[in-house]
Amino acid sequence: MTKSAAKQIAGMLLDIQAVKLNPNQPFRWISGWNSPIYCDNRLTLSYPKVRNFIREQFVALVQEKFAQAEVIAGVATAGIPHGMLLADQLNLPFIYVRSKPKEHGLNTIIEGKLEKNQKVIVIEDLISTGKSSLEVVDTIKEHGGEVLALMSIFNYDFEISRKAFAEKGVSYNYLCDYQTLLVEAVNRELISENDMASLQEWRLSPESWRK
Repeated sequence: MTKSAAKQIAGMLLDIQAVKLNPNQPFRWISGWNSPIYCDNRLTLSYPKVRNFIREQFVALVQEKFAQAEVIAGVATAGIPHGMLLADQLNLPFIYVRSKPKEHGLNTIIEGKLEKNQKVIVIEDLISTGKSSLEVVDTIKEHGGEVLALMSIFNYDFEISRKAFAEKGVSYNYLCDYQTLLVEAVNRELISENDMASLQEWRLSPESWRK
């Protein structure tokens, strides 16, 4: 992540309202956490300038750090389109990984062709706890692939996710993070300094914030 690109992506996400910040009326996550932020990176697909910029940053990251990559894998469902855009630009094979096997047909969990020992980059739209993303990494390894890194557009940067990736020994890269987004939101006067303090508290203890 470069600071310049991260700042641009933060601005883009705010411009298209892919990110909503509301510490006074929190959103409810499926995990049960109260959250002052909601991020929907699927919206980026409807804005060619935004999705192309994201693709260019992913391309630059792969070429700089993981030029040996042989396959791009998208995490179903939100990571699929961005992974496909990246694979197309790099002229690499593309696969995607389901959260669980299909309940009919061949009961596949990986769609597409993955050869044994192929070097894989996994693409996600965002990381919260990292649990579901690391399950995809495990699935790829179980099917013979070698995961070079996982990449996402956005990262909440929770301590729980940092520990999870470290314990698994998985390289994790992202284009924009929570702190960069908050700073940009303050600069645009979308949130106040008081809001900023509350949003910072949430990131440190999301499971207990405003319980």
